[in-house]
Amino acid sequence: MRYLIRILCLILISNLSADDIEKDLQTQFILAEPGDTIIIPEGLHNIIGTLSIDGKKNLIIRGFGMDKSILSFTDQAEGAQGISITNSSNITLQGFTVRDAKGDAIKTQYVDGIIFRAITTEWTGGPKPSNGAYGLYPVQCTNVLIEFCIANGASDAGIYVGQSKDIIVRNSKAFNNVAGIEIENSINAKVYENHSYNNTGGILVFDLPDLVQTKGDNIHIYQNLIENNNLNNFAPPGNIVGKVLPGTGVMILAANNVHIYENTIRNNKSVGTGIVSYFITEEPMTDNTYNPYTSDIHIYSNIFDRKVGLPTLDYEIGQLMAIKYGRTIPDIIYDGMQDPDISAGLCLQNNIESDFTNLDIEHNFENWYSPFISNFSEDKSNFKCISNHRISSNSY
Repeated sequence: MRYLIRILCLILISNLSADDIEKDLQTQFILAEPGDTIIIPEGLHNIIGTLSIDGKKNLIIRGFGMDKSILSFTDQAEGAQGISITNSSNITLQGFTVRDAKGDAIKTQYVDGIIFRAITTEWTGGPKPSNGAYGLYPVQCTNVLIEFCIANGASDAGIYVGQSKDIIVRNSKAFNNVAGIEIENSINAKVYENHSYNNTGGILVFDLPDLVQTKGDNIHIYQNLIENNNLNNFAPPGNIVGKVLPGTGVMILAANNVHIYENTIRNNKSVGTGIVSYFITEEPMTDNTYNPYTSDIHIYSNIFDRKVGLPTLDYEIGQLMAIKYGRTIPDIIYDGMQDPDISAGLCLQNNIESDFTNLDIEHNFENWYSPFISNFSEDKSNFKCISNHRISSNSY
């Protein structure tokens, strides 16, 4: 009886008009069996509600190409995401675009084995706070692969992986987002050969409090081009990424065991690479399990380049850097707040054309006016070390 119902539904689907593509796809998602391939037809398809997949395994959802199969959520009236995938395993999304979702473009949660390949997420009205928060948004997932994707216009992060394990993000582009690529509270991530440009911040590695997975570990950011991330911050009020200084190439916040190497980081006007504790956010901390410090941070063999010019002056840290350094802002900025219980702190080695400053905020920021009269340290000698943590970019 089950298979008879399935056959009847498929016959009905085959007779639907192009205007019924939403019902068509949702029905296929509901009826999908392991090993099925669901095709998104060519054309621009208007979708008004979230397309959902739950409890499925071994599925391929495939279009005819990013510029050929387009799901437009411009008139979305129902649901918080464009596509939502939960409690599933071995799901591949390939060759289509999700456009103008009301909320997140594609969210996957509790999925073991999720592949995003040649997927575009975009908001076509330009950067603005009303855009959805995330483009590609795997959270609490394992075995995540994102490759050959494009993320454009997210009001938080274009490509975001949070509270997940065993992650690869490669050969993708992120632009016109607040954060181009963000790895948050995640374990075992490789982010390489991506192009992150024209965002507020190019690549972020954050550990934040009050989350289920409390601590990230073993994050490698390498062989990426991170440039011209000077976009005004358009995050909605209250979002933590709203604190990212426009003009930031790489930002490491309260993270542990992070390796930044062999990247080209250029023309980010405020900060080439920033290594900061959670204290810099000035947000309250109520999570007793949370560690707000950075530790075991390795930055080596990167190429830094920055045109002479002022940083963003709309933020206090930008004003401070301008007062201290004028138009020649250091490439690597460290707040000096290493985890006091861990001997491994910050390692700097063989970074080309890089200047450094240690803000030492514990001593220099006791009063609002003190950083403007304090002398920060440009001495790198305390942070020299040998980094032997390169990993190969093996196939997924």
